[in-house]
Amino acid sequence: MTTKSPRPANAQHKGLLLMLGAGGLTSAIAIASPGLGLPSTNSSSITNSPKEVIDQVWQIVYRDFLDSSGKYSPETWTSLRRDLLAKSYAGTNESYEAIRGMLASLDDPYTRFLDPKEFKEMQIDTSGELTGVGIQITLDKDTKEILVVSPIEGTPASRAGVQPKDVIVSIDGKPTKGMTTEDAVKLIRGQEGSQVTLGLRRNGEVVTVPLKRARIAINAVESRLNTAADGKKVGYIRLKQFNANAAREMRAAIRELEKDGAQGYVLDLRSNPGGLLEASIDIARQWLDEGTIVSTKTRDGIQDVRRATGSALTNSPVVVLVNEGSASASEILSGAFQDNKRAVLVGQKTFGKGLVQSVRGLSDGSGLTVTIAKYLTPKGTDIHKNGIRPDVDVKLSDQEIQSLTVEQLGTGKDSQYRAAETTLIKALRSPQRGQAYQPGSANLRSALQR
Repeated sequence: MTTKSPRPANAQHKGLLLMLGAGGLTSAIAIASPGLGLPSTNSSSITNSPKEVIDQVWQIVYRDFLDSSGKYSPETWTSLRRDLLAKSYAGTNESYEAIRGMLASLDDPYTRFLDPKEFKEMQIDTSGELTGVGIQITLDKDTKEILVVSPIEGTPASRAGVQPKDVIVSIDGKPTKGMTTEDAVKLIRGQEGSQVTLGLRRNGEVVTVPLKRARIAINAVESRLNTAADGKKVGYIRLKQFNANAAREMRAAIRELEKDGAQGYVLDLRSNPGGLLEASIDIARQWLDEGTIVSTKTRDGIQDVRRATGSALTNSPVVVLVNEGSASASEILSGAFQDNKRAVLVGQKTFGKGLVQSVRGLSDGSGLTVTIAKYLTPKGTDIHKNGIRPDVDVKLSDQEIQSLTVEQLGTGKDSQYRAAETTLIKALRSPQRGQAYQPGSANLRSALQR
């Protein structure tokens, strides 16, 4: 039986792996819903009792589940336990189906069961190497459709033009209506080099996209030194995912750009679906010298607050690029920047995922992701479903989305980057040198004139 961690987001708890942007699951094909996860620290022995696993799942939900839909009732949940444990199960397949049915009654797409293979793959994937097509997905709570959060840069899905908010309507010709994310994962996952075809609904039209599955090693950070039109040195850093390597790579990028004379920074979080919470905290501390980064609140009202530690690597002005594919860990980092007035946010409203999932290992090697809390920005804003609005709204045109290549991101051919760079240059000219450009100032409009 797993034990409750009383302070789920506390960095002092050794061995806790917290994930944002993947709903506690990044599966072997790199598809998942955005979210935050935290595996249990206990190691359970393997058992062959189907009912024991059912009861473990029931107990975890009863003890820790944070209801965001209003569908959970302790009385109904207790009655459901009696019914499930009174039945006989021929084997694990039957008990797993019972568990999935039990969890479906919660109407929470982020609380879900992982069989032993899925759970093992989730643990492997947080290392930064993924196998599959390279998309992150979620189940739209209102429409119950499978929704693309973001394609992962440099993967088959990204190269094929899969876009955030695409609705997956079919997989190899099979309609996805009524599917869970786990159902979709099983159909999309497959042998490296094999092909899967997705039917995607976009702007009311359905497009068919064939994808070849691949082994994907993800470098979390890419960086370079750009020179603006006025000669200012701009450090451009693209953070693609908050994986196990992200904080180390970010630290190296900042130090290298500082050495190269960067006078300000554009941090690109566009289409970053999230990853590990600890990576987002570490990265925030590389930019923020003081202030709150994020807090979490459980159903009992307990808050765990994470703060900067005076260890920022630079105090140069920063502009952060976000879009509708920036989810969870990206929203934590963006919210910390915005609320602490450390940076100006440029781009589009973010995805809006603010629920915390705890990932628990079960006694037979399977696992459970269960919503246990929500996270709040430093000012206490609950961004779930609402997202974070940028200080400067800049949207890519449909033509740009179709034509802009990965290599052109962060260049003059990228209109959102141009707006970010112009905003940064204005900050560098500000008498308050070293602080972020204030989005509410009277001359913000002039910062965007080119």
